[in-house]
Amino acid sequence: MNWVAVDSSVFASVAYRCDQRQLFLRFHSGKVYRYFGFPSEHYDELLAAESKGGYFAESIRGKFLYEEVREA
Repeated sequence: MNWVAVDSSVFASVAYRCDQRQLFLRFHSGKVYRYFGFPSEHYDELLAAESKGGYFAESIRGKFLYEEVREA
């Protein structure tokens, strides 16, 4: 899984596991969340969005199951 740095006031980087349809968001706070059942088209839209935080608020928050990931 490759992390992609993004220009966002909310996120530091994002990653996607296509085979498992999982989105990973690393917030500037350092917390990482995994979102389940996330379509690849939405990942492309997130990367292309002018406002990543706006896209998150409109199209991700509250619409997918998620969990906080504890990274080593």
